[in-house]
Amino acid sequence: MQLRTAAQPARKITAPQAAALVTSNSWIDYGGSVNQPEAFDQALAARVSELTNVGVRGGLTTRPLAILGADPACEHFHFHSWHFSVLDRMMSDAGLCRYMPLNLGEVPDYYRRFIDPVDILIIKARPADAGGWLNGGPTNVWIRGIVERARCVIVELAEGLPHVFPQENGVHISEVDYIIEGPATPPTALPELPTTDTDRAIARLIAAEIADGACLQIGIGALPDAVCGLLKDSGVKDLGIHTEMLTSGVIDLYKAGLITGARKQLDPGKITFTFALGDAELYQTIDRNPDMACLPVDYTNTPHIIMRNDNVISINSTTQIDLQGQAASESDGHRHISGTGGQLQFVRGAYASKGGKSFICMPSTYDKKGVRKSRIVLDQTPGNIVTTPRSDTMYVVTEYGLTNLKGRSVPERARALIGLAHPGFRDDLERQAREAGLLPKWFNMGSLGA
Repeated sequence: MQLRTAAQPARKITAPQAAALVTSNSWIDYGGSVNQPEAFDQALAARVSELTNVGVRGGLTTRPLAILGADPACEHFHFHSWHFSVLDRMMSDAGLCRYMPLNLGEVPDYYRRFIDPVDILIIKARPADAGGWLNGGPTNVWIRGIVERARCVIVELAEGLPHVFPQENGVHISEVDYIIEGPATPPTALPELPTTDTDRAIARLIAAEIADGACLQIGIGALPDAVCGLLKDSGVKDLGIHTEMLTSGVIDLYKAGLITGARKQLDPGKITFTFALGDAELYQTIDRNPDMACLPVDYTNTPHIIMRNDNVISINSTTQIDLQGQAASESDGHRHISGTGGQLQFVRGAYASKGGKSFICMPSTYDKKGVRKSRIVLDQTPGNIVTTPRSDTMYVVTEYGLTNLKGRSVPERARALIGLAHPGFRDDLERQAREAGLLPKWFNMGSLGA
């Protein structure tokens, strides 16, 4: 690990003194998720009338940002997010937030190669331990990449964060320029998402594909959590975890004794992740737990590292898939709603893993203004961003079944995906596919043995 050397020993200052270091036309980085600062954010917001053109990067925001509340016209502060949480999406809808396209596992490299040095990095972390490390708690992500290139590093002390191993999960006191006191509030707890009968039907199909010793990547949402719930009663054992986000569903499996990591080739015995978001029980479970390893995102999310574990199972949700297999998981037309995150990298890493499988799952329909619509479509909604290309999509799952698109022609894909659609939409989809030439007149699925 490359350590930054601060120009002077870390000094304790107040939040207003730290905010006074910010100048117009500078770039500030808030880190991500529950590590985004509070005291500094409020102090910076108080300077709104003194500053212009201050860029701020962050992502997965879990608390409202004071700088945006103080500057609703974005005349002074400009916030950029690497991945939208619900709050980021609301800020974007209000014109207060801009998305930065990515593969999440590449972000540290962006800071090292393409982004000008950050003027100030300010993140929450726990007080220094005996070895001088200020632990970053449940969030590691791209912090190391910023620390190496930041002109100034400030830590806002947050004793409410859990201490999450390994020791190097955070910053060393020798890298820190200033320390400020922050509130001891616990990390934001996510509300439990309701699970529907449709979610459970999809989860049953995926759970049936998971064998003893599989290494799981579980995405965010009710559907992946439903898979965790079904696995508790499936009899499967010795599961491993190598994931981007650690969820409450995974913690439930861990507490049930189903996750041991004993068959992992990489980090055996460890639950490997780059950030954790969930309920209070999750944060309590990971606190000083030697089974946990919160590691940089360029380690957790890089396909050539993911594939080093055998039998990787990647489970992610999407919002729309077309008849060629393109999955759009992050936007509704030109309206951005989440982000690429690690979906594509885990799809690729799971495919490259010995015995690996990737699953893109979704309910077959959704309601929009009281009208039921199909998530399986001939063409993507105009403006939709394709998260997983057709060449990478492996298993697709709805409540009506599961299909593997690898090795299938365009007509075979179209017919297989039509079979996963809600019955009320299948005839229209078949007609549209034939009119578009995706299903030629001569094509007969049965004659091809598919």
